[in-house]
Amino acid sequence: MNIAFMAHDNKKELMTSFCIAYKLIFQGHHLIATRSTGVLINKATNLNINLLAYGSLGAQQLAARIACDEIDLLIYLRDANNENDTSDFLLFKHCDANNIPFATNIATAEVLIKGLEREDLAWRELLR
Repeated sequence: MNIAFMAHDNKKELMTSFCIAYKLIFQGHHLIATRSTGVLINKATNLNINLLAYGSLGAQQLAARIACDEIDLLIYLRDANNENDTSDFLLFKHCDANNIPFATNIATAEVLIKGLEREDLAWRELLR
């Protein structure tokens, strides 16, 4: 599966801890992340991450991949107080249009990763 990661600045440490905890699950998948998030994940876990651009350009690149149905799962740990992020709307809209599961907080991210571990999300592979 193609798993994408993105995190606001004040959630990057949480994302890194999350990826350390679930490193063994992530090892068997293709990982993509916005640059600063991906660099931190890579340094902490040594997982191979395909890096997109920094910031809003990386979010736009990710939205384009989601729109083209190239992403199977999005984990986007976001700051709920960040109201000016218009790229969020496109990310979520494209996820909804393509039936791509996404998490915007750590609780939902854990549910999705546990589902991935149990192969509950295998139906995404069948659609390809």
